[in-house]
This record gives sequence, structure tokens and C-alpha cells, in this order.
Amino acid sequence: MTAVVVLVPVLGRPHRVQPTIDAFTATAPTARVLFLPDPDDDAELAALEAAGASFIATPGNYARKINRAVELTTEPLIFLGADDLLPHPGWLEACLAHIDAGAHVVGVNDLCAARTQAGAHATHFLITRDYAEAETVDGTRGPLFEGYDHSCVDDELVEVAQHRGTLVIDNTIIVEHLHPDAGKAPTDDTYKRGRINIRADRRILRGRRHLWT
Repeated sequence: MTAVVVLVPVLGRPHRVQPTIDAFTATAPTARVLFLPDPDDDAELAALEAAGASFIATPGNYARKINRAVELTTEPLIFLGADDLLPHPGWLEACLAHIDAGAHVVGVNDLCAARTQAGAHATHFLITRDYAEAETVDGTRGPLFEGYDHSCVDDELVEVAQHRGTLVIDNTIIVEHLHPDAGKAPTDDTYKRGRINIRADRRILRGRRHLWT
């Protein structure tokens, strides 16, 4: 099976380290789970050390961490993950079938937002290294535009990949998002932080759509 790295940006959730490792190991035993903590997140770093986890301490938001990790890894396939996911059996094999058929970005169903359950959107993806190392639509490093605070990163990835003709969204592939919006986790400081600039991120997305529409 083609080598896969699961990238997991993290902030302030040391209790989610071992469950994340266990969940991906159980469903994708050949994949490498790579955590991306902040360099000064002492509790997270301690939990990662205690679990014997693979990690690279790097500052920044979700997009910056993902982009930096792409530069520092070599696996030909990359899953853009998080520490509040529960992958269901068969998710990787189903994603690989789409990659084998020519897709470069495969979106999964997180069982959270209505549009993801309908197959109209995705929040987490398996992508090829060729796509990950290509520039974003404005010529900056990819695969994610780093100008959003947190929200809309997935919207741009979906819309640009669709514009490029390389996107598949398969809502039969389940990587469950254990998110407060779905009533599957309590709200914590990290979730609150991610919501602060939603309106500003949406304005940025609207202002950038002319680049691919």
C-alpha cells in the first residue's frame, strides 16, 4: 500500500493524543500519524513525548502547520487531519480507489455539517503529494492558503480543486468529526479560538473567489 502520512495540527488538547493515535492505527495501520504542536504548548508536547508520538513542533495556524509539514515529509499521500477525528474502517482503502482513478484531492464525510453529509463539501482530505506541493491559486506555497485565521481553509481547497478538475468528494467515506457542533465534544478554548474570526475569514474567501471563478 502506498505510504500515507496523517498530518494532525494540535493546540491545547493533550488528552486527545492517544485516542487520535489509536483511531488511525486501528483503521490505517500503515499510515504514519504526525502531530504538529506549537513549540510552546508544553502540555501537548509532554503528552506527545509520553505517547511516543511522531511530531514536529511548528508555530502557526492550521494552514501554516499543514504547509510546513508538507515541506518536511516525503510520503506520496497526505491526509489533512485533526485530533478530533474518528476514522471508520475502510476509509483509507476507499480514498485510495479514487486516487488510483485519477483524483488528487479526495474529500471525506465528517458526519458533522449538513453539506458534508450531502456530499457537497468536505473538511478533511486525502491528497497526493503532487497536489500538495503545487502552488495555491495565487502562487503562494500550498496546499492551503495561509491567509485565513481558521475558517474557510477547506472551502478554498474544495473550490479550487473542483475548478482544477481534480476533486472527488465521497460521502460514503466516513472520518467522523467529534465536534461540538455535532454534539460530540464539549466546547474548549481551542474551538472558541477557531471561531473568533469566522466573519473575517468569510470576507477573505469572497474576495478571493475571482481567482478561480
